[in-house]
Amino acid sequence: MAYRALSEQEAVQYVKELPGLFEAGAVLSSREIGDGNLNLVFHIRDEATGKSVIVKQALPYARVVGESWPLTLDRARIESEALRIQYKYVPDLVPQVYHYDQELALTVMEDLSDHILMRKGLIEGRRYPNFAKQIGRFMAHTLFFTSDLGAHPYEKKALVGTFLNPELCKITEDLVFTDPYENAPTNSFNPLIRREVEEIWKNKPLKLEIAKLKYDFLTRAEALLHGDLHTGSIFVTETSTKVIDPEFAYYGPIGFDIGAVIANLLLNYAGQHGLEKDGGNRESYREYLLTTVEDVWNEFVSQFVQLWHKQAKERSAHVEGLWQSYVKRLIQDTAGFAGCKILRRVIGLAGVADLNSISDEKTRAEAERLALLIGQELILKRGGIEDSTDITDIVRNATTRFDQEAAAV
Repeated sequence: MAYRALSEQEAVQYVKELPGLFEAGAVLSSREIGDGNLNLVFHIRDEATGKSVIVKQALPYARVVGESWPLTLDRARIESEALRIQYKYVPDLVPQVYHYDQELALTVMEDLSDHILMRKGLIEGRRYPNFAKQIGRFMAHTLFFTSDLGAHPYEKKALVGTFLNPELCKITEDLVFTDPYENAPTNSFNPLIRREVEEIWKNKPLKLEIAKLKYDFLTRAEALLHGDLHTGSIFVTETSTKVIDPEFAYYGPIGFDIGAVIANLLLNYAGQHGLEKDGGNRESYREYLLTTVEDVWNEFVSQFVQLWHKQAKERSAHVEGLWQSYVKRLIQDTAGFAGCKILRRVIGLAGVADLNSISDEKTRAEAERLALLIGQELILKRGGIEDSTDITDIVRNATTRFDQEAAAV
């Protein structure tokens, strides 16, 4: 079947013809639920039994921009294969893939409608007591077992070739590491923070550190990354976490995925300035977010190091002192990449609802200024970070400075 974008009814008919998913004669309904950025996403349900699946089809362009921004359909293969690898190591933390169609760039997978997007939950002020342990385990296992530490060297090198993802990597290279730090046409930011943005464009020490981080992203094929691990790519309940949408998957520096999770927790932290009007509730929820940042790192590193000691295949991994040096560099990478992801979401294309949903532009600008301050501090001070509490101390100190400067105006 030649490629074409499916309609809702065509998606229903396609699923009906797949063996083993629905009973013969089932009456199926469909609705398109994509977020509008890149893909078509159909929720298909058997009205009689309630059984449902998700059909995700890549479009040959970026939906958020239109046909003027063409995109490879191979990203559907990347996503399907990444999900299957992740399912191998953490089957409870990703949706199961039922079917992949290369010609239609289409994947049929488990429906997660009983979960909600974590970003939505955080905006609503919900708390997820199991999230840190679950996302820490997801990252530790998927990153360890696809790295030179946990994979046979032949297998790892073959996987690097399988997950070459140049077009989507170029999006990250531009939108995370380049465009926000110059007057690029893709940037989209609140006019009320233009002065702060222009200061970033002129900040040579900051831009040098970001350039170093970009070079690491370009050159360090450490493990198979999710590549876009933000709170809009994570479904949650109070007891369950499911990671979705790894179409940006490729081999890169491990700290990029961890930094993305932490960055999005901190974007919500900054957004609380306008999301929660009650000062006491705001402070309580911010402390919950900072505790979660610490717990995410601590859970990741605990499980990663346990895997290192028990299952590392690379003989040099057992040289005394190597794992400590590795972890120290990794947390500094994590902080730097987190800072880049924060700045990119405030200045560049495709912001986040944690900030954009603040209706009052002046209040939103204040929250964005706090986010910019936190992002810059994480990048510039990452060389002194040795523990997760160093990250949260940077955030607290930036918040104190922000509050003092706001009070002085």
